[in-house]
Amino acid sequence: MQKIVPHLWYDKEAKEAALFYISLFDRSKLLNATVIENTPSGDSELVSFELAGLEFMAISAGPYFKFNPSISMMVACSSVEEVNNKWDALIEGGTELMPLGEYPFSKWYGWVQDRFGLSWQLMLVDNDQTAQKITPNFLFSSDSCGKAEDAVNFYTEVFGDSEMGFISKYGAGEAVSSKAKVNYADFKLDGINFSAMDNAFDVDFNFNEAFSLIINCKDQKEIDYFWDRLSAVPEAEQCGWVKDQFGLSWQIVPDNMNEIMFNGSRDENIRITEALFKMKKIDLEALEKARFEK
Repeated sequence: MQKIVPHLWYDKEAKEAALFYISLFDRSKLLNATVIENTPSGDSELVSFELAGLEFMAISAGPYFKFNPSISMMVACSSVEEVNNKWDALIEGGTELMPLGEYPFSKWYGWVQDRFGLSWQLMLVDNDQTAQKITPNFLFSSDSCGKAEDAVNFYTEVFGDSEMGFISKYGAGEAVSSKAKVNYADFKLDGINFSAMDNAFDVDFNFNEAFSLIINCKDQKEIDYFWDRLSAVPEAEQCGWVKDQFGLSWQIVPDNMNEIMFNGSRDENIRITEALFKMKKIDLEALEKARFEK
């Protein structure tokens, strides 16, 4: 099971967006679609899917959070044709953030926000650099600008099987923002590639709950471990969600969450859902108790 799973929040379009993304990548498929009844947003559809072998989850749960470029999907493309084809699909109804063209870091690159709001960086790379097709990229902006290196160091300390990779700093005069330090860093958390950078420009957007990262935990002890290390904003604690010191949102959940939530009778599932929405940190014993209460 994938330890860390990117999670996307939509108003009503989770399944539509997932199917669209699946159509763009090889080794991609819909894994599951389930309706969670009686959430604070009403009935919500939860969708799990794979893109190029990487597992994602998405939810349709109301118009509460909007994507912005603070987190994007960096796509390693093996040809100019692949960059162009994906660009043409993603730009339809979307917005150009950086035009297709040649840049110092790539011979053919473009940054686009698709019609659902999610951002994609399409980059031509050498064939030997495409072990992970899609890499989540964190753009530290606004209040978090200048903290990319600290964040990468922190995350690689918190997670097992993790490592720092390449890191590059802005040169004199390269960044408009005086806070920006790192123009690119790559790292691994539990074997999954991520990248990070400080925003070179002063902007008013930052991380929010539209894009979060699920941590699949094997037991209550592991839930407690990640909760204690990642939760830095008490008012953001709800239903397993936390926000860390850099503003990034995480969902700390049991790795058998679907079994807990959906494998009982309809009445049991409703009781468990009701119990879950009253929790901050997930309490596995309390959820199991709720299953059998009348």
